[in-house]
Amino acid sequence: MKRILLADDDEGIVDATIMMLEMENYEVMPTLSGQRVIELARQQIPDLIVMDIWMSGIDGRDVCRALKNIPALKNIPVLMISASRETRQSALDAGAADFIEKPFDIDHLLNKVGILMAS
Repeated sequence: MKRILLADDDEGIVDATIMMLEMENYEVMPTLSGQRVIELARQQIPDLIVMDIWMSGIDGRDVCRALKNIPALKNIPVLMISASRETRQSALDAGAADFIEKPFDIDHLLNKVGILMAS
């Protein structure tokens, strides 16, 4: 079973996204804290990280850059999510494999996840 680390500080988005990803037979490791992403990724290396850019206390782009500097984690694709379309390029520059704008269509998210899991 493929494992996804999901990080967003919006509990409603996390709950809904977990439900949809689990229906597609993914194992989901959720966190509401951007600070916990690296710790969780080290504990159980995920196949994909889906992460909001703006979480309370930390910028997801900084977390992404940090992940890319850790040899054991640097090859994990990161799908960044944000309510701001203007952050797309900065997310990609930080090392994200792809970007989705909030609010997102769940089918669009599942399509992106499938593509990133296959690569």
